[in-house]
Amino acid sequence: MFNKLLEINKRPKPFEFYTAEELWTDEYTSQKMLEYHLNESIDAASRNHKFINKSSDWIIEKFNINKKSKIIDFGCGPGLYTLKFAKTGADITGIDFSKSSLDYAREQADKNNLKINYIKTNYLEYETVEKYDLITMIMCDFAALSYSQRKIMLSKFYNLLKPNGNILLDVYSINYFNLKQEQAIYEFNLLNKFWSKEDYYCFLNSFKYDNEKLILDKYTIYNKTEKRIVYNWLQCFSKESIKKEFEENKLIIKEFYANVSGDIYNDNFNEFAIVANKRD
Repeated sequence: MFNKLLEINKRPKPFEFYTAEELWTDEYTSQKMLEYHLNESIDAASRNHKFINKSSDWIIEKFNINKKSKIIDFGCGPGLYTLKFAKTGADITGIDFSKSSLDYAREQADKNNLKINYIKTNYLEYETVEKYDLITMIMCDFAALSYSQRKIMLSKFYNLLKPNGNILLDVYSINYFNLKQEQAIYEFNLLNKFWSKEDYYCFLNSFKYDNEKLILDKYTIYNKTEKRIVYNWLQCFSKESIKKEFEENKLIIKEFYANVSGDIYNDNFNEFAIVANKRD
């Protein structure tokens, strides 16, 4: 038992393990994620619907989205943004690897008589010759990727953008990192049976990596028949650090905002959003 507890509480190296795809493709947890997406009152898998309405209105106005626009949304989930963008008549593509979320997104598109191109894939592996006026990655998906994965995504962004195209995404801030506390907790059916339809015990270890400004929530889940470990990585950024990454990949950040609804940037907020385009 002592050795098992040592393993459970062991701090991995930064991004030593990566389980995002398993989280989103597991039939049970992906369905629970969809429930979180669709809960109108909480900011869990998606932000609350009041914010999404405000945000999508701002994005449509900010980037002049219309029937001539071509947009791709990475990590589109159940299509809460893509549906609103498509109502302008724009050509919309949504990328996600959750079957549950995409099934819901397609149903909503059909109900609204909208044509939206939804593709089920890991967006790190997505390839196309199409070019876009706007690339979005919302709900801090970019912050869940390792440095090498972010480099892959930024290279894709560069290749996918039209000459005057824009990127809009949001990330966790240094303020969020500073407020986060390391912890180790143990709870029966943690997160209200999110991890399994069977009863389980869950150990949650939250680690901070000061040099990297990186956070890990490590979930070790035991039920009667299996053990699972899920690693939820959260990279935090300063203005300077994210500018550096973008510039290394031939992209330049033009504007900083507090969020993807266009509020004024503030160092004391837990997240911030950027607008970027090609450097050359």
